[in-house]
Amino acid sequence: MTLPETERLAAPSGLFVMGAFHPPPNARSDGHCTLVLLGAGRLCWPTFKAASEYRDGHPDPLDRWSKRVIGALAVQVGADDIYPSDGPPYAPFIDWALNTGRFFQSPTGMMVHDSAGLMISIRGALTFTTKLDLDSSAARNPCDTCVEQPCVSACPVGALSGSHAYDVPDCKAYLDTMEGQDCMENGCQVRRVCPVSIAFDRAPEQSAFHMTAFKG
Repeated sequence: MTLPETERLAAPSGLFVMGAFHPPPNARSDGHCTLVLLGAGRLCWPTFKAASEYRDGHPDPLDRWSKRVIGALAVQVGADDIYPSDGPPYAPFIDWALNTGRFFQSPTGMMVHDSAGLMISIRGALTFTTKLDLDSSAARNPCDTCVEQPCVSACPVGALSGSHAYDVPDCKAYLDTMEGQDCMENGCQVRRVCPVSIAFDRAPEQSAFHMTAFKG
């Protein structure tokens, strides 16, 4: 199995390889030599909407869909599967993402991806006992060449800022207001103004789904 083959098999479900890395030897007590992060691509939302999990009315439809789809993919490629929703204890997905070299810290403190921008939705990970060949070219932090950095001032209540930790209570309180419905219906304003996020072209309906899940 190769990384391009894994990505090809994931593509029909709208998933793509957001990054991969070889864990250091001291982190391989489980025998895993390659870890691959799978995320929601442009076709993920329409694929998920056509699935039974979206329509069955049971809780956590996207998590359940991800486990079904990625679990089947894991069997195909001979890997184990791990999910951000499994826990506690929860797997260190943020550390894994940063270790791939394709995720970076944005000026707001959120992670930014080289091709998805701030529209990050990691759906699961595949772990291989073999050492897959990885792309050796280094990804660039898109924030380094973003002159205006609109994300820094986009949050209406300053909940996301490089000067302090993410203020979740202020964010959720704003979402309960009339003004906050723009974020609820179209997605977080900070994520939406990122130039890389704009190019990634996530459907507002998908962002609204995530905002509703976040608000709880």
